[in-house]
Amino acid sequence: MSSGGITRALLDELGGSIVRGDYVIGTNLPAEAEIAAMHKVSRTVTREAMKMLAAKGLVKAWPRRGTIVQDEEDWNLMDPDVMTWLLERGMSVKLVKDFLNMRLAIEPAAAEMAALNKADTSEVEKALDLMKRAATGGGDALSADCMFHASILKASGNRFFAQMSPLVDTALRMTIRVTNQIKGVQMASVTDHEDIFTAIKSGKATRARKLIHGHISAALDLVEATYPDDKLL
Repeated sequence: MSSGGITRALLDELGGSIVRGDYVIGTNLPAEAEIAAMHKVSRTVTREAMKMLAAKGLVKAWPRRGTIVQDEEDWNLMDPDVMTWLLERGMSVKLVKDFLNMRLAIEPAAAEMAALNKADTSEVEKALDLMKRAATGGGDALSADCMFHASILKASGNRFFAQMSPLVDTALRMTIRVTNQIKGVQMASVTDHEDIFTAIKSGKATRARKLIHGHISAALDLVEATYPDDKLL
């Protein structure tokens, strides 16, 4: 394995352990030499992995105090790695609600912008076609659904929205599972997604915004009604 691959493996191991709670918030991680010995990697690899953890907000190095595990509120939830580790741990109800509220603030605006700009909607259409195929047992419905929503962010023409698409894709894999499970369905409505696509493609910006806002609002209402209290899902 290359040094980059070894660093990546150590990062995943340490990041996953912190998110799972194996290391208590506010306490010290083992020293770099100890981590290197435990995982049979070099000090250089360990140091690089620790820098990456710090950049993601999971730890902070203090002179003469060592490396301290940070509170979850300090974690960079916009980082796809952090979101992946959270998904592996199990998302909390509060995190699902927070994510859906973030989508409410962003996706309707992205859909409206894509419609106004008469954007290239080929990726959105491709995702919709994959959803249709999945509905007849011919593919991965979850991946197609995630691709659909991430593609709208890219089609908006807003570079900040576009750069959020990996995070949205990662987090959607959990939230869509949650809402589909509550509904008792295997996948989201293809018709609803087709209506959103048609509105964007035909330049009906207000309708595109309204449809996607209603789609996400319905999911949020469902989660709030089913899980009034916070817990791990």
